[in-house]
Amino acid sequence: MLDPRLLRSFAAIVDAGSFTLAAERLNMTQSTISQQLARLEQAVGMALVERAARPVGPTSAGERLLGYARRILSLQREAQAALGDPAGTASIRIGVPEDIVTAAMAMVFGDFVRRHRDIQLDVTAGLSRDLTRRYRAGEFDIVIVKESVASADCRATFPETMAWFESADAPADWPDPVPLVAFPPGGLYREAMFERIEREGLRWYITFSGSSLHNVLVAVEAGLGLSLLPRSAVTGYRVRQCEPFGIEPPMAVCIYAWESAGPASELVERMGAVLEERHAPLAASG
Repeated sequence: MLDPRLLRSFAAIVDAGSFTLAAERLNMTQSTISQQLARLEQAVGMALVERAARPVGPTSAGERLLGYARRILSLQREAQAALGDPAGTASIRIGVPEDIVTAAMAMVFGDFVRRHRDIQLDVTAGLSRDLTRRYRAGEFDIVIVKESVASADCRATFPETMAWFESADAPADWPDPVPLVAFPPGGLYREAMFERIEREGLRWYITFSGSSLHNVLVAVEAGLGLSLLPRSAVTGYRVRQCEPFGIEPPMAVCIYAWESAGPASELVERMGAVLEERHAPLAASG
């Protein structure tokens, strides 16, 4: 199935005769509209515009697709009009790590849909590396991910202070080998944890592997082992910082978004404000 968003970008490029003008009309960056055309060309398996031409024009394959694209977009508009009530007729797809969906972030989402009844939010929680892969593949419009270093196209980045935690009732000294509580393979915290523990020359084993931050924290709280976690996420759990290991270099919490204007951009700004308030006090305290 051809994504109407990609068809809209393709038609806009042909109508404007320019990537730059098409991007302005759709409130996108030129990079975004170029990537959307590339995704459409990949889906159909052939070039759709003559990029070297001035003005930019469709290829022969593009000419054949253009009529269908206009009809699909027209039918989409007709369907939206026929529904009468515009509520939920457009969508913004968002990917976030589990611990980012705080009460404050949920309030941002709730307030946004109340003020934009025509927009439906589709929020998915997951691991940062999977969220990044899906965003780059066009499955999300906005994504918040955690990375070692922010990529050049991020809209905003915030330092997330990391530290080692143990149960509030943990013994003074951990046994050898050291028991660890970890996320599943592929998790960013898991790899950073292994790198540090091996750098210290310690033996270790996994005593509990949890797929959610809550499960990991409950296991640490119960005394099953040590874990490397964001300091902003441990409030409300009976855990304490493990002093022998201390604080690790911060992770980068980054926001990415395809569109640079309109409702999606407004949402990005408000999501960024929540992250700034969440991480600024911890960054200031070290």
